[in-house]
Amino acid sequence: MANHRPIIIGVAGGSGSGKTSVSHAILDHFPNHSIMMLEHDSYYKDQSELPFKERLKTNYDHPFAFDTDLLIDHLHKLLQYQSVPKPVYDYVAHTRSEKIEIQEPKEVIILEGILILADKRLRDLMDIKVFVDTDDDIRIIRRIKRDIEERGRTLDSVINQYLNVVKPMYHQFIEPTKRYADVVVPEGGQNHVAIDLINTKISTILEN
Repeated sequence: MANHRPIIIGVAGGSGSGKTSVSHAILDHFPNHSIMMLEHDSYYKDQSELPFKERLKTNYDHPFAFDTDLLIDHLHKLLQYQSVPKPVYDYVAHTRSEKIEIQEPKEVIILEGILILADKRLRDLMDIKVFVDTDDDIRIIRRIKRDIEERGRTLDSVINQYLNVVKPMYHQFIEPTKRYADVVVPEGGQNHVAIDLINTKISTILEN
């Protein structure tokens, strides 16, 4: 295995900001390298002890929704080139599923999620911290399109959730973490200049 510790690139930003597109653009740039993506969303807390009606009230945009301790534990193992049992979240049952996925260690770890820059312990593990910064109106349009097409949601339910939960949580918890970023990428995956700069920096670290 490699003799250096793996590189961790954190990619944060609001829902619909384009952080997943940015993460995939980095992933696709290194097809011959040992690289992986780890989503903070996989580490939503297990809620199996709660009745289903209670689980429906979960605020997925709040730091308390995540089992960040488990994520940090897994990252420490991956940094030592050990594989980890990554949890799988069941969005229909609103709790962690029985399944796990074995995640093999890689030389480059892209850590993606809305709140990954909110925890100092996570930030301290990152070599590059990226915040994808996209206007609220573009993010709501993307979210409406995604949730109606991919998740079978109604327009009203998406708008209500956005106005009552997603937007206030973004301004309270997510946007303030932008100050911790090394690189702020406006407009997500469309920003090829910013992505090229990030990829160049990763290449430099890998070569050294």
